[in-house]
Amino acid sequence: MTEAAAIALLPPGLRDLLPPEAETEAAAIEAMGAVFAAHGYERVKPPLLEFEEGLLGGMGAATADVTFRLMDPVSQRMMGLRADITPQVARIAAVRLGRSPRPLRLSYAGQVLRVRGSELRAARQFAQAGIELIGADCAEADAEVIAVAAEALAALGVPGVSFDLTLPTLADELLAPLALPPEREASLRHALDRKDAAEVAALAGPIADTLDELMHAAGAADRALEALAAATLPPPARDLACRLAATVAAVRARDPAIRLTADPLEFRGLRYHRGVAFTIFSAALADELGRGGGYRAGEECATGVTLYPDAALTVARPRPTRPRVFVPAGTPAAQAARLRGAGFATVAALAAVDDPLAEARRLGCTHLARDGEAIPLEG
Repeated sequence: MTEAAAIALLPPGLRDLLPPEAETEAAAIEAMGAVFAAHGYERVKPPLLEFEEGLLGGMGAATADVTFRLMDPVSQRMMGLRADITPQVARIAAVRLGRSPRPLRLSYAGQVLRVRGSELRAARQFAQAGIELIGADCAEADAEVIAVAAEALAALGVPGVSFDLTLPTLADELLAPLALPPEREASLRHALDRKDAAEVAALAGPIADTLDELMHAAGAADRALEALAAATLPPPARDLACRLAATVAAVRARDPAIRLTADPLEFRGLRYHRGVAFTIFSAALADELGRGGGYRAGEECATGVTLYPDAALTVARPRPTRPRVFVPAGTPAAQAARLRGAGFATVAALAAVDDPLAEARRLGCTHLARDGEAIPLEG
């Protein structure tokens, strides 16, 4: 390995984003933000670092095991690099915007950094863009967040989008009455995560049949709702099942074209979700496009969604690149400005060249400026 190559070597999970991908991602985030703003979500911008106790307090504790920490040389206090933006938005809502009318609609976009990637997402640094609806706890709030996320992904041309609905605390409510020894409960939860029907049957005792039915109910939302309606559930679990049914109905009332699946016992993501949660997928991609759902923002109920622009762009409709026009030295500034106003990116010569056409091709331009016009390059 050469010295230059060694210097350029990046840690696992980190990478440089080069042209045109960096501009494409920025444009995608801008397009998502425009959808968010059109639905009344106002942009906030939390800092990349915060003091550890603030960043990892409350719901932020769910990100503690994936958060980078460092010592602030100024205050001599420990700081954390954010691994997820949602807890920061919840802090802003509670502290900085505590007197603002509810429900509060906030949006954000920015980079996050994690100690390690996941099975589905190996990257450790990536962009997040999302919305949070704070101060509302109803199926209509769930439906609004899902519908806005669907619209944002549609704006990028992502095909075959589906929302896989889950109930993150359903297993807790089903297992609580059993009062199982800790080791047996841990084994049962592991079996549920792996959908190991034989192990669940051996460990779950009186609720084995219920768990088996719910494990096999994963798929179309209606199938899961039927299984939940037929199951014998304790009151807290029944409330969750009713909320899922209400959310499905609210989403369909808002946009019947949104594809919904459900897996009642599945849980993906960070451990602050409650109520109805969801993971977003595309039929054209194995990776997830985003995650969302209900949570507690301090003393308030909230629901939100975080989208991953990098994943969305791998299957999104190709975005047209801005045509580049080479502007020879001596071209009046007003002519170049008119070309930019017409949608061109102007690449200005810094000195006179013998062959402007060859120079335009060398610099990757699609056009050559001549007499105030952009002349397409042949070939």
